[in-house]
Amino acid sequence: MTNDRRRPQPASPKTLRQLQASGLLLFGALAAAFGATPTRERIVGLPCEGCEAIFEGMPTAPLSISRIAPRTEVGEPLVLEGIVRDRTGRAIEGVVVYAYQTNARGIYPQDSRLQGAAARHGRLRGWTRTDAKGRYRFETIRPAGYPNSDLPQHIHMHVLEPGRCTYYVDDVMFEDDPRLTPKQRGALTLGRGGSGISRPNRNREGVWHVRRDLELGRVIPGYEQCGRR
Repeated sequence: MTNDRRRPQPASPKTLRQLQASGLLLFGALAAAFGATPTRERIVGLPCEGCEAIFEGMPTAPLSISRIAPRTEVGEPLVLEGIVRDRTGRAIEGVVVYAYQTNARGIYPQDSRLQGAAARHGRLRGWTRTDAKGRYRFETIRPAGYPNSDLPQHIHMHVLEPGRCTYYVDDVMFEDDPRLTPKQRGALTLGRGGSGISRPNRNREGVWHVRRDLELGRVIPGYEQCGRR
């Protein structure tokens, strides 16, 4: 009795290329339909615990003005804004800035829907995309320092250069925070992405305003892996 089942023949290189192209097109179409990003930018500036959280829950089209804490969040209102520039000082449009922080009690409040690195960052997180003048703006509350610690108040920040790479920059810290030591101040003045020290100003309505300009790639190890802009 003969066996009519034949061993499958390997596909030709041309057929493989056609299948790969078809698969990529299908994947791209599905990603677009569901608002997903087909590929993720390289993470540089390692080590970086939780850097992948920038991709988790990121809007498909972040605005240049966004919120970190909702308007209903307890705490003193705060506006964080700045300009993103390259190493030549040119304002850059389309850069995504991601930020997350503690609440008014100094903890990262949780949301059961968050998983992985996003869960570690908590629900007070947001994204902006710089406008034509390189500007971004977050509306939030002023964070508290960690309970039972000497760590200053701070807001964590990451940068995503679309199609190139992503990395964290130094935290925003506040000049008027008594926990901020001279040593910490000195380190942040020449830190990742430029100075992280901000000077809070409170307006008549009781809203704090701080500024954190960002220089792309400054003091970021491995930034050359991002390639040319």
